Amino acid sequence: MTMTMWKSRNRRTASVLAIVCLTTALGLPATAQAAGSTARCTSGAPGIGDPYYPNYGNGGYQVRKYNLDVTYDPATDVLDGVAGIKASATKSLCRFNLDLVGMTVRSIKVNGARARWSRTEHELTVIPKHPIRRGDRFQVKVKYDGVPHEFEIPGFGARAGFMTTPDGATVAGQPEVAAGWFPVNDHPLDKARYSFDVTVPKGYEVVANGFLTGRETKRGWTTYEWDPREPMASYLATIDIGHWDVHKWRTETKLPVYDAVDSAITGGLRAAIDSSLARQGEVLDVLGEAFGPYPFSTVGAIVEGQDDLFFALETQTRPVYSKLFWQDAQGNPVNGDSVVVHELAHQWFGDKVALARWQDIWLNEGFATYAEWLWAEHEGQATPQEIFQATYDAIPADDPLWDVVIGDPTVDLLFDNAVYVRGAMTLQALREKVGDDDFWR
Repeated sequence: MTMTMWKSRNRRTASVLAIVCLTTALGLPATAQAAGSTARCTSGAPGIGDPYYPNYGNGGYQVRKYNLDVTYDPATDVLDGVAGIKASATKSLCRFNLDLVGMTVRSIKVNGARARWSRTEHELTVIPKHPIRRGDRFQVKVKYDGVPHEFEIPGFGARAGFMTTPDGATVAGQPEVAAGWFPVNDHPLDKARYSFDVTVPKGYEVVANGFLTGRETKRGWTTYEWDPREPMASYLATIDIGHWDVHKWRTETKLPVYDAVDSAITGGLRAAIDSSLARQGEVLDVLGEAFGPYPFSTVGAIVEGQDDLFFALETQTRPVYSKLFWQDAQGNPVNGDSVVVHELAHQWFGDKVALARWQDIWLNEGFATYAEWLWAEHEGQATPQEIFQATYDAIPADDPLWDVVIGDPTVDLLFDNAVYVRGAMTLQALREKVGDDDFWR
């Protein structure tokens, strides 16, 4: 993730930071009996154990695939969904939890049989008719509807989640987004495959992760089918609805690219955006030399015209960008190549290699910021060591940036400047210490 405007905790750091670029748990008995069965079984935990987000993720199973079939009407902001979930039990279960905030659940089936359920603000507890044995594969089907829930970016208060816009919807956020629009085991520890069938009124278009595999219009509604081919963390799933100018092309290595830019973005701003997106192949070449082969089967961008979108996010294979990265404070077009570098670097660090705990976010942001330093060297601007030294020299010893514990920053400081800048500095210091051969090995 990259924020368009960092919180300035000290005016003296502003210039150098600019060049660096930047629940309530449901109480359940330890053992119980499934409805209609005398078999002993246990309750899946209502959280995966993350210290920062204790109610996110769930225990007792791992998801293999989500098949999400949703209909969204921008006129009402109402989403009707059917979530098909294929999972494997890691313990014998008489009940298990999914994460879901808001929305109304209409029915749940487990392995084709109707299941009972209960809810708290964040937890959807499913009680199957028959217990699920450890090691068994099982299927869950949840029908639900309502207005999707929005969240905020920690420490910034910026809109995030499933965000309605004047011409559709933007779906992006970190760490919270997925549970606001579908039932999910919502933590990066449980990656899964996805498929999206998204139906919208005729005239609207949908862009998502992976490959567009189908499009069909019937009775005034159009269904878009998207297939991300590789497993991904839940917060990286996106379905963006609006009016898009789509550019499909291939890099020099023949990697398929699918770019979607809000059709309302025109003029000099559009030219600046198009210029940056045209360099995605070059960016991937530079990053590939440093980090190894690009880990996914497609790439691209979603550039939103949303006026109150203040961040970019590494949604897998197709990052979501705010148009504001290509504008200065006066609204003039500027070069936004660095944010493209940052979000594409996350395809390695954040997407392919996922966090086990949200407090370790510096491993995502430090590497992505360091990738910007590598790009600056590629562009002939400065070496990573020169950027490191300039940053270190420019920030006074008593600056609050040095007080943040980047390996345990607290929820409010997850996306603080220090996590990004000092994360990259840590990598450069390590590189200097061990030498290039060991650092890049």
